[in-house]
Amino acid sequence: MATLAELVHRIDTATPPGRDRAVDGLRALAIAGVVLGHWLVTALVAGGDTLRAGSPLRVMPELAPVSWVLQTLAVFFLVGGLVNGRRRGPYGAWLKARTARLFRPVGALAGVWAVAAGAMFVSGAELETVRTLGTLVVSPLWFLLVFALLTAATPLVSRLHPAWPLAAVACADLVRYGLGGPSWAGWVNVVAGWLVPYCLGLTWAARGLPGRAAGWGLVAGGGLATIGLVAWGGYPAAMVGVPGAPVSNLDPPTLAAVAFGLAQCGAAALLAGPLRRLLARPAAWAAVAAVNLAAMTVFLWHQTAMIAVTVAGLHAGGRLPGLHTAPDGLGWVAARLAWLPAFAVALALCCLLFHTYERSSVRAPRRRVEP
Repeated sequence: MATLAELVHRIDTATPPGRDRAVDGLRALAIAGVVLGHWLVTALVAGGDTLRAGSPLRVMPELAPVSWVLQTLAVFFLVGGLVNGRRRGPYGAWLKARTARLFRPVGALAGVWAVAAGAMFVSGAELETVRTLGTLVVSPLWFLLVFALLTAATPLVSRLHPAWPLAAVACADLVRYGLGGPSWAGWVNVVAGWLVPYCLGLTWAARGLPGRAAGWGLVAGGGLATIGLVAWGGYPAAMVGVPGAPVSNLDPPTLAAVAFGLAQCGAAALLAGPLRRLLARPAAWAAVAAVNLAAMTVFLWHQTAMIAVTVAGLHAGGRLPGLHTAPDGLGWVAARLAWLPAFAVALALCCLLFHTYERSSVRAPRRRVEP
């Protein structure tokens, strides 16, 4: 206990006095949302010698509100804009440091999974199983590519009003849905959709976080727009992709997803004050700082942690409820919730093994908490 108290004290005293801890708190909440969201809406169903992906949202669409809480990507991009908008020093050195932290840990993940895929093929695993597991690991990496692109473009978009990319998203959706245009028009939204919260973050970095009235305005405006688009515009209620659904709100982002993201940005502005007060406490700040220091490791390895527990359970006990069974009802949901601690332990082990790749990419003297 004394050692833990000393560590908490060291983290608290090593944090620069002017650091806005609320920004790190928002990032930690966004990370938690992504991890829990993937663990809850991704099912690996064992059938014979094959593992295939499923989703409880396909069988139980009434659970769509869960995705409203756990789909927190807009907050990631908002925080990215806030942090990058406060950059100091030469652009080249800053960009090199930022991209190194994004991509260096990917090398470790790619190396481990290259070996794992080879071992699965040698052991006679079905191609569908290898493809399913590989897709779960690789698919989140699109985020890094988009975030790196927006980071590199920060000087160009620093004065861009969020309304412009929002208009681009609306036009792209009008073309592909309203006018029957080509579906590839929606890929404009991969950049434009996430540019909306990113530009909002850049604006807030320059002007300061908005007051409660503006925060509630974003929550109400974005929320009502999302409800209207879902109720009368034909957009899916789930804010994550659902296997087999004709339209996904994330692949690529839709106007509904971007409107929902604006509501989340408003909620983030409202949460900033309470978070700032909470994180003035050394113990709470130490926990958030630890998550932020391992942010990339958690993001990259959380799917691997779930897969490791799933495969280990399959070899140890056969088809286990909530782990290998099809998501067919609330019983599956309850069983999956019971598996979350096991996923968390596996993720903690992954962080112990691979966090060094993230740390080695951001060496800085006496800097313990990197934005």
